[in-house]
Amino acid sequence: MPRAIVCRELGPPEKLSLEDLPPRPLADGEVRVTIRAAGINFPDILMAAGEYQLKPELPFTPGVEAAGDVIEAGAGVTDHAVGDRVIVRMRFGAYAEEAVVAPSQLTPLPSTFDYAEGATYLAGHGTAHHALVDRGKLEPGETLLVHGAGGGVGLAAVEIGKLLGATVIAAASTEEKLAVARARGADHLVLYAREPFREAVKRITDGRGVDVVFDPVGGEVFENSVRCIAWGARLLVIGFTGGIGLARTNLILMKGASVLGVRAGEAVRRDPRLGEARMAALLAWAEQGKLRPNVSHRIRFEDYARAMRLLIDRKAIGRVALVMN
Repeated sequence: MPRAIVCRELGPPEKLSLEDLPPRPLADGEVRVTIRAAGINFPDILMAAGEYQLKPELPFTPGVEAAGDVIEAGAGVTDHAVGDRVIVRMRFGAYAEEAVVAPSQLTPLPSTFDYAEGATYLAGHGTAHHALVDRGKLEPGETLLVHGAGGGVGLAAVEIGKLLGATVIAAASTEEKLAVARARGADHLVLYAREPFREAVKRITDGRGVDVVFDPVGGEVFENSVRCIAWGARLLVIGFTGGIGLARTNLILMKGASVLGVRAGEAVRRDPRLGEARMAALLAWAEQGKLRPNVSHRIRFEDYARAMRLLIDRKAIGRVALVMN
């Protein structure tokens, strides 16, 4: 009987439980996937705590992305066959050994990736792509400031920013995280504890400021980012792991700047064409060897709480994957 991590009571990861669940019957037009790895994302943690905008009815299984093998295809399924290696995209439910999904939720696993890399690719890199391409309109030659550059989505923004031709300033909390950002293409490194980042940005840009800010942190990071932007800058609000930031609207006005919210999944639900273009770009870059998630930890499925704590405690560099037996 396949196992799943189940949330029956909202709270920290330690309140989740590993349970045996009966296999779900396969309907026509559905696909059954045995999951080999699942990615850990902040929305999973927030959802389990009841602090995310999507609030599934209890009980539910967290997890928005996984990778595995197709083991059964229902009647009418023509674009997937038993044995296909796939990435699985879900709103929740990926922390499980098996999933029944619609074919539209499956993407071929890039030939350059293993299962853990496939399970940690599309959420982070998809968010970064949507932010920089669809929302920020990042142009070659512009300067991009990436906050939280050692995290999964921040590191993805560093990589994609370089592919788009920008000069990338990576800001992070440790030298180890900055070393990985440098290896992934960052042009300039800012250690938060060494120098106020807004002063570092002014020094690096000769006082001009940056064209685009990629901010998954929020709080004081957002407030100070407004003080080191160029004319016409775009501030991309990805998340708020550091709290809710307060915008200095006078500074936004004076710089002719824009503050743009980023919700990659919701954008695709409203306009599927965005998702098609994004997926084509991400899969092409993966096959060409230009993009690959940095999976700093591969954790046994049974140790899910420890894996989630790595994100909460900011100990991951890039991504964390749960790996099934």
